[in-house]
Amino acid sequence: MARDLKYTRNIGIMAHIDAGKTTTSERILFYTGKTHKIGEVHDGAAIMDWMVQEQERGITITSAATTAFWNYDGNQYQINLIDTPGHVDFTVEVERSLRVLDGTVATFCAVGRVQPQSETVWRQADKYHVPKLAYVNKMDRIGADFFAVVEEMNSKLGANAIPISLPIGAEDKFEGIIDLVSKKAYYYDQDNKDLVNYVIKDVPANMVDEVNEWRGKLIESVAEYNDAILEKFFEDPDSISGEEIIAALRKATIDMAVVPVTCGSSFKNKGVQYLLDSVMRYLPSPLDIGDVKGINPETEKEEIRKTNIKEPFCGLVFKIATDPFVGRLAYIRAYSGKLDSGSYVLNTRSDKKERVARLYQMHSNKQNPIDFVEAGDICAAVGFKELRTGDTICVDTHPIVLESMTFPDPVIGLAVEPKTQKDLDKLGMALSKLSEEDPTFTVRSDKETGQTVISGMGELHLEIIVDRLKREFGVEINQGAPQVNYKEAIRSTVQHREVFKKQTGGRGKFADIIVEIGPADEGVTGLQFIDEVKGGNIPREYVPSVEKGFKAALANGVLAGYEVTSLKVVLKDGSFHPVDSDALSFEICARQAFRKACPKANPYIQEPIMSLEVVTPEDYLGDVIGDLNKRRGQINNMDSKGNARIVKAKVPLAEQFGYVTILRTLSSGRATSTMEFSHYTELPANLAKEVIEKAGGKKFDTDSDE
Repeated sequence: MARDLKYTRNIGIMAHIDAGKTTTSERILFYTGKTHKIGEVHDGAAIMDWMVQEQERGITITSAATTAFWNYDGNQYQINLIDTPGHVDFTVEVERSLRVLDGTVATFCAVGRVQPQSETVWRQADKYHVPKLAYVNKMDRIGADFFAVVEEMNSKLGANAIPISLPIGAEDKFEGIIDLVSKKAYYYDQDNKDLVNYVIKDVPANMVDEVNEWRGKLIESVAEYNDAILEKFFEDPDSISGEEIIAALRKATIDMAVVPVTCGSSFKNKGVQYLLDSVMRYLPSPLDIGDVKGINPETEKEEIRKTNIKEPFCGLVFKIATDPFVGRLAYIRAYSGKLDSGSYVLNTRSDKKERVARLYQMHSNKQNPIDFVEAGDICAAVGFKELRTGDTICVDTHPIVLESMTFPDPVIGLAVEPKTQKDLDKLGMALSKLSEEDPTFTVRSDKETGQTVISGMGELHLEIIVDRLKREFGVEINQGAPQVNYKEAIRSTVQHREVFKKQTGGRGKFADIIVEIGPADEGVTGLQFIDEVKGGNIPREYVPSVEKGFKAALANGVLAGYEVTSLKVVLKDGSFHPVDSDALSFEICARQAFRKACPKANPYIQEPIMSLEVVTPEDYLGDVIGDLNKRRGQINNMDSKGNARIVKAKVPLAEQFGYVTILRTLSSGRATSTMEFSHYTELPANLAKEVIEKAGGKKFDTDSDE
């Protein structure tokens, strides 16, 4: 019998570093009866942090998925829960999880409040229209301030945050919470390890006025979602029932007009069951999210799939992971229909059919086999050979392509080689497996030096990759110094004629093209190719070869061999030879045209710029700013939070290697920093010369035919 999707919640837990996401996930697993012992992050025993590196460092690196059940209001709900990382180097894990989730619990630290990384994950959730429920954790810590967090959510994130519960006390006096809907107080016993570790009492007398004031604000903010509430609000606010408030607030949350906020202390076992109840009350089920849209690859028209098992099956692969026991695992969100274990599906990217060998329900890094998966569910599957993150799978009789995911380009590279020659093949296999798992991790071979260069989102990202090579794949490697991923671009537009002739006895090679090469239009990345050839001077079948030649040439710019980010090529005219011309001749001709024309088009090098935020005590402010100026940093903003100063700056990545260590030295270990990629900008000419020389400014042999 099909499960009622009304009782399913696909949710994620997202937040900045150290807000307590994993601790909260562990409590959820405990209270839903999924685990019988609470795993602690600081002991390295958290279930959701199953990687060795996660347990050692106390951070989350991969998003772990699990399924749990919660009884609320007489019904059993199924929760598919994903715990995502907070560190900006692993932003792809958050991005791909949000793409397939229906709702998210945004966790904040009551002391740290809204951090730069909170803003990043908030923007990602907005991008995929994911409704949010906020949870202010660590209410037991010194300096905890619930209302300050709510205020910062509104001012910094532009959220319409409205409390649905109030804390009873704070810091070491934090005893529990008051539910504003029912006007009841929940007092928690942190030492009691039972599944129900609280008692419900009346609101304490000294908080009655405060509760009435905030309940009024709550009703006011959702009144527009229910006319009956609006009328009662003006006549008799006390006559509004809890059910009416919950229904209106649920609608407003799903519309992303309101963010309900509750609080607690996960570590002290306070407020987690109320948080679970709130997830069931306010966050959407797959049915609330509505139909999924996609493009039919055969007709290229938009099609809709309803969240229903009677519809043809379609799903999105949002993650690939390598498991030592079952092999390559593909995490799938099913949007419509039903998928049986052992059946065949079509991968619309490769246009190939693949067999689903087995289906699993996930519990962190353990799998429970299941026979089928239905619309609205999340599962993992094995048996796929060519599946990648972002692929759509569906039944071959009803093909559809769902909107894929976009991932940022890697900004930092590292040359690696195995310590022993016998590990060479092992390294190649390990790197290809890791790049399949993580779209922001790329591997390439440098043609000039023959080195293998791995690229990622930051120093920590590459450090973890190197660590995984050693532990999971048993490959010991030597590594070079980190390298910045520069890019190349051109400023001017030039006209160029390229004639490629080669006579090699018998049939020769001939191609002749006239092109206009210049910067691409705004917002266009990669090659923008326009064919303006009239009168058949170049036969139709050779035009794609010209485009292919230019596309291949973009991989190595003319200044220092870095990738060219964008280029506009207009094919104006040309000629061909009825015998000697072929597709390859035109492709080679295009490559040579690129090499000869670009040096005349004012080429320049672009460097990655990072957004940096430093939180430092006042005493060290001068030293921190002085150091940033030395690093070509531009200070954008300075702010105060308590007795700390916040410095926001844009700094070139090339100047930031090892910055964390230097900042600790400057501030006696009291300042902290967070950094994320911002944009690419032109590298100053005096530095560009040095970069080109270092890269061995490639001298091209223009007569070679590749």
